Amino acid sequence: MNDSEVPAVGKQVIVACAFIHHNFDGVEKIFMPKRAATKKFMPSVFELPGGHVDFGEDIVAGLKREIREEFGKTITVGNPFAAFTYHNSVKGSHSIEVVYFAQFDDIGNIKLNPKDHSEYKWLSFDELPKVFGNGKDETDEEIQLIKRGFALLNGAQLKF
Repeated sequence: MNDSEVPAVGKQVIVACAFIHHNFDGVEKIFMPKRAATKKFMPSVFELPGGHVDFGEDIVAGLKREIREEFGKTITVGNPFAAFTYHNSVKGSHSIEVVYFAQFDDIGNIKLNPKDHSEYKWLSFDELPKVFGNGKDETDEEIQLIKRGFALLNGAQLKF
């Protein structure tokens, strides 16, 4: 569903995202699609894939649905490892974003829905600066949690 036009002024929105990772010849990489230039909120920005969870929908089921709708793929969802909040100035809503470790059940034949995304990259930790720009830089909260995801994959301890 393309919900980018639906106002949600004063509403709380739950967003589920997938830190989709895959090991390519010994190098762990994550899947980063680029939002379509026609999007009103964060156009042409690389992001973790996912989307809004429908009212009453299980959060993991919603994440799987979003990945299927946007990329024609199924995923296996692991544990959540990060959450953050932000204000969506286009919709007027406050979003709570929960990020889960995930993997494509099969990494081949990724189909982009052009209403949602224009391209994608598989990026290693060292390649993250390739997605900087359009408001994303070293200080961006999503970039910080992506770095945390890589660290956890490499055995870092959880913080308390």
